[in-house]
Amino acid sequence: MADLADNTSVAVLGTGIMGFAMARNLARAGLDVRAWNRTRARAELLAADGIRVTDTPAQAVDGADVVLTMLLDGPAVLDALRRAAPQLAPGTLWLQMSTVGTEAFAPLAQCAREYGLHLVDAPVLGTKMPAEKGELTILAAGPLDVRERAAQVFDIVGRSTRWIGGDGRSGAASRLKLVVNSWVLTLINGAGEALALAKGLDVDPRDFLAAVEGGPLDVPYLRMKAELILADDYPASFTVSAARKDARLIAEAAEESGVRIDMAAAAAERFRRAEELGHGEEDGAAAYFASFDG
Repeated sequence: MADLADNTSVAVLGTGIMGFAMARNLARAGLDVRAWNRTRARAELLAADGIRVTDTPAQAVDGADVVLTMLLDGPAVLDALRRAAPQLAPGTLWLQMSTVGTEAFAPLAQCAREYGLHLVDAPVLGTKMPAEKGELTILAAGPLDVRERAAQVFDIVGRSTRWIGGDGRSGAASRLKLVVNSWVLTLINGAGEALALAKGLDVDPRDFLAAVEGGPLDVPYLRMKAELILADDYPASFTVSAARKDARLIAEAAEESGVRIDMAAAAAERFRRAEELGHGEEDGAAAYFASFDG
């Protein structure tokens, strides 16, 4: 397989909010990028960056040195890899960067074994803006002998990579991502519920934000989500629907491991209500609306 310095070709499967930005950054760094998305129209704008947009996953991976998957969930990733199988070359480096949870990871690891792929389990921390700036944090687990090649891709799409134990097929990085996202969802819903309570009690939400400013209760994510709510504007960086999916994965993983975490199930329910109110494709902060009837 070619070294990454030799005009490496990368197939990006999934060009939603995150995959779109990652593909663009890879192309702008000089790599040969081809992209596939289930809804082709979402990928078409990448053609302006010299990216070849394909009709099928198999066309995207044909001749690629690296396959990067950034899709909604485990079943979507598995479906894309199965469809790409006829053109997947043994020894291809597979960077699996979607959030897939624990149960769905095992079939992906089996898929890597079946096709002879070098799997790096590498979910990311960050949303739309960090993805666009190439400032994602990557949680990675993979074989020692492919880490240097993987890191050269990671260094383009992210600002830091945290390598943890595991050979890539154990799901260690995916498990860590669930732990991190449990905290992310706590912050999203905490911000929404605090501002909803302020409204219900006729408290100026700016007074709440001023009361915690600069102290141990103040965090940047609170500020970010509160500003979206106060502006009543929810451009998506991490959608309500995606957050609901992650809450479900967290709750399922906790149950499998014998750990009771009540907030994950409550978060999933809040996101579900926000979806029913028509906010599924808006930023997760729109779960704020789940605090009100209609």
